[in-house]
Amino acid sequence: MKTFLNKFSLDRRTGLALALVGATALAVASQPLSAAPGDGPTEVPVEALMNQPELPDLIIGKVDAKVTVVEYASMTCGHCKQFHTKVLPELKTKYVDTGKVRFVFREFPLDPRAFAASMLARCAGGDKTLPMIAALFETQADWAYVKENPTPKLFEIAKQAGFTQESFDKCLTDQALLDKLTAIRTRAAETFGVNSTPSFYINGKKLTEPPTVEGFDKTLEPLLK
Repeated sequence: MKTFLNKFSLDRRTGLALALVGATALAVASQPLSAAPGDGPTEVPVEALMNQPELPDLIIGKVDAKVTVVEYASMTCGHCKQFHTKVLPELKTKYVDTGKVRFVFREFPLDPRAFAASMLARCAGGDKTLPMIAALFETQADWAYVKENPTPKLFEIAKQAGFTQESFDKCLTDQALLDKLTAIRTRAAETFGVNSTPSFYINGKKLTEPPTVEGFDKTLEPLLK
């Protein structure tokens, strides 16, 4: 599980935008989490879990599915990329597309780059948000861990979703959006005990199996009988 922070440099053109994200996000992400990875409650009230007022939940699957899976993930988390690129497609085919499971993606940014990526995905809006999240995970190695300035790569990805330089900079200086993402992360940590990514809750119960297809099968199948 990934819990460390990444540092990054800023280019001159969008330096002010990313500096805003970086200053606020570092203050939030550097706060010590309340427990070590693996600790925290194993079950949370479903009503409280599904009460997420700041931003619309990012959902795939039927509203009336028997099982709801909530994931908290960071765009800079390698384990999250592994899940989204290798595991989720099979789970989607097996459980989501068949109407058995509703999947909810929530942001838990671990560092400034993760905050910036989440902001851009949200700013893409509508049916572009989830595809942009997928694109950011697919290209994670190109912008999340590099020592050089990640801005050009992030802007390249954003342009594919229709961003201009102006809308790119405007998104990354959206203090209200940053505050909402911060609130989602803070509630997850303080109320639900999220302390590492990815973290999954299945009908309110924390997934204790490995986040593999086999691990989800073991947990989901008894609930779907």
